[in-house]
Amino acid sequence: MLMAHPAVLRDLIDQYEALAALEASEAGSAQVRQRMQDVAYTLCVSTGTGDIDAALIAARHRLPGARPQDDSVLTGS
Repeated sequence: MLMAHPAVLRDLIDQYEALAALEASEAGSAQVRQRMQDVAYTLCVSTGTGDIDAALIAARHRLPGARPQDDSVLTGS
């Protein structure tokens, strides 16, 4: 599997969080929801996961400064 560059993952996480905040503030239009779905899909593909929660965890795990020894969330331990 190809691995996304950490800078790309950071950007996708930031975009998703900003869009989620917009949607939560009731300013979320159909355009915001569509963009959020697009970013979620890209995160899933970039991390090899099937849902946005797993994608966010996997993406954060691959960022610089992540604790590689602590993978309990990823392995279900």
